[in-house]
Amino acid sequence: MFKRLIFLPDNQNFFLFGARGTGKTTLLKSLAWFENVFYINLLKADTENRFARDPDSLASIVHGLPKHITHVIIDEVQKLPKLLDIVHDLIESDTSDKYFILTGSSARRLKHGGANLLAGRAFVYNLHPLSYLELGDVFDLPSALRYGTLPKIFSFSKEQEKQLFLEAYTSTYLKEEIWAERHVRDLEHFRYFLEVAAQTNGTIINFSNISRDVGVRDTTIKDYFSILEDTLLGFYLQPFQHSFRKRLSKKPKFYLFDPGVTRTLRGLSEVPLAERTNGFGHAFEHFIITQCKLLASYKHRNFKFSYLATKDGKEIDLIVERPGDIPLFIEIKSTSNVEERHLKTLKLMQREFVQCEAICLSRDPYKKVLDGVAVYPWQEGIKKYFS
Repeated sequence: MFKRLIFLPDNQNFFLFGARGTGKTTLLKSLAWFENVFYINLLKADTENRFARDPDSLASIVHGLPKHITHVIIDEVQKLPKLLDIVHDLIESDTSDKYFILTGSSARRLKHGGANLLAGRAFVYNLHPLSYLELGDVFDLPSALRYGTLPKIFSFSKEQEKQLFLEAYTSTYLKEEIWAERHVRDLEHFRYFLEVAAQTNGTIINFSNISRDVGVRDTTIKDYFSILEDTLLGFYLQPFQHSFRKRLSKKPKFYLFDPGVTRTLRGLSEVPLAERTNGFGHAFEHFIITQCKLLASYKHRNFKFSYLATKDGKEIDLIVERPGDIPLFIEIKSTSNVEERHLKTLKLMQREFVQCEAICLSRDPYKKVLDGVAVYPWQEGIKKYFS
C-alpha cells in the first residue's frame, strides 16, 4: 500500500472519483475511521438490485445504524443516481449524524443524467494513478513510461504479467465496461476510436480527420472525447489564449491519463522504449504533464494548464497560469544533457511575452542555467512548482 498524497477529510461529506484501478477503495480502507464505516458496494449485483428496487430503504438503514458507525460509503454510486436524492435528504434534514462518502469511476451519468450532486453539500476529490512522489524508492522512470503507474502494476514482478494486466484493463474496462455503463451505444466504433485517440495522444486534435478514420460524425468524436474526460480517463490541454502578434493554434490537444494504458491501446505493450527515440520523448512528455496536473490537483492549486503553438511551427509543451503570479512556460526534454540549442523556442517565446517564467524539465542530473533559463532535473522541478 502506497501512502497517497490526496487529503480526505474525516468530518465532511464528499465524492471521490477516479478511473477504475486508481485505488479508491484501497485508499478509503487505509483511513483511520474506516473501521467505523457502513459500506455499500454497488458493484455487487445483489446489492445493486436491492437498492434499485427500493432506494428509499437507504434512509431506514442509515437511521438504524449504531452510534459508533460514523461514515456511510456508497461505492460506484453512478450505478444508482437515485440514491443521491436519499443522501441529500438525510444531510439536509439533520436526521442523520453520519458522513457520506460517495465513490465512482465516472461522474458522467451523474452530470448528464440530471442526478442530485448534493448542491455543494459534499466536496469533490479526484484520484489519479500513482505519482512518482507516492512511489518513492519503488519508482523507476523506464517502467513508468512503458507500463504506467496504476497501482495494480506494482503487484507484478514479471513484464508479461504487466502486459497482460494492461491488455485486460484496456479490453475489459475501457471498452466493455464503458459500454455497459451506457456511455456509448456503438461499441465497435468506440473501440476503434480508443486506438486512434491513443495514436494521436498529445498531438493537436483534428476532429474531422479522426471522424473519417473512425467512420462516425464529428459530433460523435467530440462526445467520445467528452466520455474519456468525464470518466477521468483523459484530459484536454487547451491552446494558450493571448493577444499575441503571431497567430496561435486554436485547437486543443488530448492526453490519456496513463502512459501504460496509452501504449497498450497503441499495441505497443510488448515493445521496449529506447532512449533517444521519438517514442521515448513523447512518452516522457506525456508522463511529465500528467504528473504536473495530478500534483496540482491534490494540492488544490487553481492552475490553468495549456500549450502554445504558433502557425509557423514553434511550440511550448506546457504553460501554467498561476493566480497572482506570471505564467510558467515549461519546455520538456527527455535528454540527459540539455544544451542551449534545445531552448531556442523557449527563449524566443520568453522574449515575446516578457512577463513569464521559463524553465525546462529534463533528465539532466543537475540543475543549471542556460541563457537565463533554469534547467531542472524533472523530479526537482515538479516538486518545486507543483508539490
